[in-house]
Amino acid sequence: MSSVFSTYLELGFHHIFDFKAYDHMLFLLALSAIYTLSDWRKVIALVTAFTIGHSITLALATFNIIRFDTNLIEFLIPVTILFTCITNFFKLKGAASKQPTVFSLHNLMALFFGLIHGMGFSNFLRAMLGRSGSIWQQLLAFNIGIELGQLLIVAILLILGAIVMNIFKAKKRDWIMVLSSAAAGVALVLMIETNIF
Repeated sequence: MSSVFSTYLELGFHHIFDFKAYDHMLFLLALSAIYTLSDWRKVIALVTAFTIGHSITLALATFNIIRFDTNLIEFLIPVTILFTCITNFFKLKGAASKQPTVFSLHNLMALFFGLIHGMGFSNFLRAMLGRSGSIWQQLLAFNIGIELGQLLIVAILLILGAIVMNIFKAKKRDWIMVLSSAAAGVALVLMIETNIF
């Protein structure tokens, strides 16, 4: 593995764990809140759909093919979190019970919201990109790093959920309510703090 590739792989991995930009972690929490450890295949499909979405806009923004208002994106990212939490509340009774399909509504939602989050990632990446001709390699490595970081985050969340529900005997409904309510509350604060209006 080249030093450039490994450098940007690490950048992507560590960026998703950046507590100064925790909104992406919060979205992953909201996205995976309705799932349990036995649903890990569904969660991988969801995270991959999200990655595809943000990879598209991250590439387009990096190459200046699309331009956007940074303040608007900073507002829309917590909107995606809040919307995801609201959909979680409607799924409390039969959360994640249906067999997933590649084109399930939840996966398509993750893909669409990934497009928005990719614009948020692009600000960081543009500041870090080197001047060499290997921008595609850097972009690919960064996206893979983000994907690995995302998978680790949801794995931790699923394991934590399994501990809470199996060892401490919490109900799945209560676990979903706690995670989704907390994420929704933080998202509302983030939306207010953007001062977009």
